[in-house]
Amino acid sequence: MIRNTFQILERVAENKEKSLWHQNIDTWQAFIDKKRIKGISQNKKSYFNRQLIKAKKALYSFDSSYFIDKLHSTETWRLYDFFKEEAVFLDIETEGLGRNADITVIGLYDGLETKTMINGINLNYHALKEELKKYKLIITFNGSSFDLPFIKKRCNILPNLPHIDLRHCCSRLGLNGGLKNIEKQFNIQRNKIIGKFYGGDALTLWRMYKATGDKYYLNLLVEYNEEDVINLKKIMDYCYSVLSENLLQNIGGEKFEQFEEWLQ
Repeated sequence: MIRNTFQILERVAENKEKSLWHQNIDTWQAFIDKKRIKGISQNKKSYFNRQLIKAKKALYSFDSSYFIDKLHSTETWRLYDFFKEEAVFLDIETEGLGRNADITVIGLYDGLETKTMINGINLNYHALKEELKKYKLIITFNGSSFDLPFIKKRCNILPNLPHIDLRHCCSRLGLNGGLKNIEKQFNIQRNKIIGKFYGGDALTLWRMYKATGDKYYLNLLVEYNEEDVINLKKIMDYCYSVLSENLLQNIGGEKFEQFEEWLQ
């Protein structure tokens, strides 16, 4: 989808992008090859050509950071298909929202394996920084409002990578509410005990673990966090599928798949 995207160009918003698609200019190369484009002066087209050539070079060099200031935060989902093999799904648990609150658990999922870092056991911010350098995309749920600002406040070790906030993607598709409510719409099943938990319960589990030293509570917290990051991938795959199909309709592509059909 990123190679069909013209919103990386200055002052090219949704309507201008649709205008290009309707002129059968549906890829960067098609734009470059077209001698004249309705609504774009020759000087502007020459400038855009150079920008698209730079974008192609960055894309095929797997330099995802190039697109950070080129795409609005609500459109970074368009990068997912190209960089999904090097994306990390991230979720944190904390001691609360107070000034001195710390991170208790950080969960990472690369689509195959989870990695969990626990405060006081194996949470090392230098190691986290090195781990995050391996990826090209960071994907969260509500991370633009909570997870990423919290990490920056605590240790400021985040790499310069595009971020996809699934809360915004879901909202565009009419999937509203918190992550647990959205999971129910996908019929995602959790451990019966974990399935009853909500955000505040993670803090309760941490406090119970710290007060008693009983790893039962810590194991529940880790499982809760692991299921968060694993479930993010299924939701991301769905959101990308539907959002891209919706855009393909404007480009002239295949018919959009219904939600129920995708889940089967």
